[in-house]
Amino acid sequence: METNCVLGNGAHTQPASAIRHLTSDQVQMLRAFIHKRVVNPDDVDDLLQGTFLEAIRNEHKFQGASKPQTWLCGIALNLIRNHFRKMYNQPYQESWEEQVHSDGHAGRDIGHQVDGHRQLARVVVAIGQLSTHMQQVIEVSLEMDGNYQDTASSLGVPIGTVRSRLSRAREQLKRQIGASV
Repeated sequence: METNCVLGNGAHTQPASAIRHLTSDQVQMLRAFIHKRVVNPDDVDDLLQGTFLEAIRNEHKFQGASKPQTWLCGIALNLIRNHFRKMYNQPYQESWEEQVHSDGHAGRDIGHQVDGHRQLARVVVAIGQLSTHMQQVIEVSLEMDGNYQDTASSLGVPIGTVRSRLSRAREQLKRQIGASV
């Protein structure tokens, strides 16, 4: 990942106070630095805010060896890396409402919605036929937004057990749903 970040005029003041006194142009340049790497505007705003929070928390560590803007870009880059690590470690989950709204024909085609509801009913029945352990790991995983580590901690089992149970549950559900179609 490219790390060049050049912000503002680089005027030198006290190291810690320079972080707190960025111009709006410098803030916009930092936002552009983040936006170049992260497309979602909401994520850009979150990462920008996180960058400033980290900078304020750690401003006592800033020694002035570089420009404050360069230091902020380093913080932003670390947060961006963490953001993508977290994002790619969680399975993608789409809510029923997101799926209906993202499909242009779903709002107009009642047959599509009825088929979707029937499919959902088959999945609910199939989940009810899973073992108690598999049902529990699915439920807790959904409560934990799909985070395997949090699911494992909540259930008091190793993360490998969570992965194994979810994998077996998926396979069993695929077989059951496929047979009922």
